[in-house]
Amino acid sequence: MKLIKTEEAVGHVLCHDMTRIIPGKYKGARFRKGHVVTEEDIPILLSMGKENLYIYEADENMVHENDAAEILCSLCKGDHIDRSEVKEGKIELTAGIDGLFTLDSDRLYAINSVDDVMIATRKGYTAVHKGDKLAGTRVIPLVIERDKLEAAKNAAGDKPIMNVLPYTLKTAAVITTGSEVFHGRIEDKFTPVLIEKLSDYGIAVTKHIITDDGIENIENAIRSIRGKTDMILCTGGMSVDPDDNTPGAIKRSGAKIITYGAPVLPGAMFLLGYYDDGTPIMGLPGCVMYAKATIFDLTLPRIAAGLKMEKKDFISYGEGGLCLGCGNCTYPHCAFGK
Repeated sequence: MKLIKTEEAVGHVLCHDMTRIIPGKYKGARFRKGHVVTEEDIPILLSMGKENLYIYEADENMVHENDAAEILCSLCKGDHIDRSEVKEGKIELTAGIDGLFTLDSDRLYAINSVDDVMIATRKGYTAVHKGDKLAGTRVIPLVIERDKLEAAKNAAGDKPIMNVLPYTLKTAAVITTGSEVFHGRIEDKFTPVLIEKLSDYGIAVTKHIITDDGIENIENAIRSIRGKTDMILCTGGMSVDPDDNTPGAIKRSGAKIITYGAPVLPGAMFLLGYYDDGTPIMGLPGCVMYAKATIFDLTLPRIAAGLKMEKKDFISYGEGGLCLGCGNCTYPHCAFGK
């Protein structure tokens, strides 16, 4: 920190806030700590009685907070992400489209492990709407060592750590299983729920088949619509009862099963598989019909964006995978985010 004459302060960085008072009209910080003095500022500073200023001495090994925020922003900002102007050392990132917010948590952890560097984000791999806040970047001090920013760059690697992916799947087929529905003993109340949930992602149900119980019946229904839709959803018959044949039928239809069961409540009996052409097929437990948030709500945004899920993705759901049914949960407190 160095004291210099105000007239000589152009281009230098202020060390503290400076309050301006206009009696009866205004009192507040006219110049914030970290402000870079311009020619236009000099008359105002002198009118405030500031004939001398404390400034940070120039050092090529140090970087101003605004410039540092720009560097951190560049490590974050991927596809379909908008940014704010830098303000008081901070840049905010928002979603440029409706889509799936993806985040490399390991690289984020590595960046935030660098002293005096900070990137705060919402939970990754969640559905976002255009304009939703995604992240904020800044450094802790007013000026930061250049070496620390280089360490952050090395931790980030050569591509942004976050993106928003558009939803690419547009159609779905629903296979309703169960003799009680097939024979008209009860009304199918599952499909209307799915139609509503899918519509949030721009997906239309273009095929709907109601089939009787039995592995062969369900398998035939699946085979009849393969290749005619972007995804297949099977409802009913997902428990471990002997009469529940949906998982077996899905496997016999040629799907490679990624998971049957997941550490999420409600929704532990969920199934996901893929066919050789990449088409996903899901077996949905009954809770999807009546619970506000389930495993399906966690998985659908990724599937809708065309991401191919793996077993490890479901294992990671365990932490935060218990829906408390509060109806008020928001990220980052709850994996469901509803």
